Amino acid sequence: MKPLMLHGHERAITQIKYNREGDLLFSSAKDHTPNVWYSLNGERLGTFKGHNGAVWTVDVDWQTHHFMSGAADSTLRLWDCSTGQEIGQIVTKSAVRTCAFSYSGNMAVYSTDKAMRQECEIVVVDVRNVDESIKEADPIIRIPVLDTKVTSILWGALDETIITGHDDGTVKLWDFQTGKEINRVREHTKAVNDMQMNKDCGMFITASKDNTSRLFDANELIPLKVYKTERPVNSAAISPIMDHVVLGGGQEAMDVTTTSTRIGKFDSRFFHLVFEEEFGRVKGHFGPINSVAFHPDGKSYSSGGEDGYVRVHTFDQSYYEFNFDY
Repeated sequence: MKPLMLHGHERAITQIKYNREGDLLFSSAKDHTPNVWYSLNGERLGTFKGHNGAVWTVDVDWQTHHFMSGAADSTLRLWDCSTGQEIGQIVTKSAVRTCAFSYSGNMAVYSTDKAMRQECEIVVVDVRNVDESIKEADPIIRIPVLDTKVTSILWGALDETIITGHDDGTVKLWDFQTGKEINRVREHTKAVNDMQMNKDCGMFITASKDNTSRLFDANELIPLKVYKTERPVNSAAISPIMDHVVLGGGQEAMDVTTTSTRIGKFDSRFFHLVFEEEFGRVKGHFGPINSVAFHPDGKSYSSGGEDGYVRVHTFDQSYYEFNFDY
């Protein structure tokens, strides 16, 4: 399984995202320019230039018309995917930590950091006809989050709910219409770094600093499974075709220089979705893995690390022939 190495960033990768068809792979990093690549051959298609700070979060809508990025320069920017031009931006009071397009593509949600005497808040905006006027437009709803800041965000079923992961390990379910909190669970003891849905959006997986990744029911927040490692988990994804999950992580980035890659445990780790057993590891990164994503066809996966590289791995035939004995 020889990976494609994509090196278009000068600093640590923060997030990678496939579009719905899987032909494009979007990446953001602590440098100021998100990139877009052809996932088939690793060729860089282009960059989105305009941010003045670390880009924390990116998302692309289901038609690959619009691309969205949120950064530490306190802006959320919307771009035209075909031209790479910025079509609108929203200036916020603190850094934008998370963002996500709704499944209809008509709305976008983003959250801001609790910093500079500003409270963390979740904001939903209409993005159907994006232009310069979005800067002044009123949001559809604004939800203040007074306890701990939001670190990851997802849309629930039929765009009726919003799911958020928080700094203290809590996962919350919000009613989008009223902005009220419907449910909350606290299965993690430390921050939730990442959340990703499965293919039919019935379940989602979380990745946490408490060395575990957990599978939840998306409608009721019922904890279903737990995948345990011995290092912080920064990102986790569910395969669209197999009962497999991949976890990426590693020790804290600031401790990396003191250990070799062998001890640092910077491998992607594959677990069985149902049996919670680890069955494979993929080495390669020289630092913690910050983001992992499965290709929508399930035949490859990508990982982005603290070393600034995105690695695209296509599975060998033996991966499909591997069977669990049970």
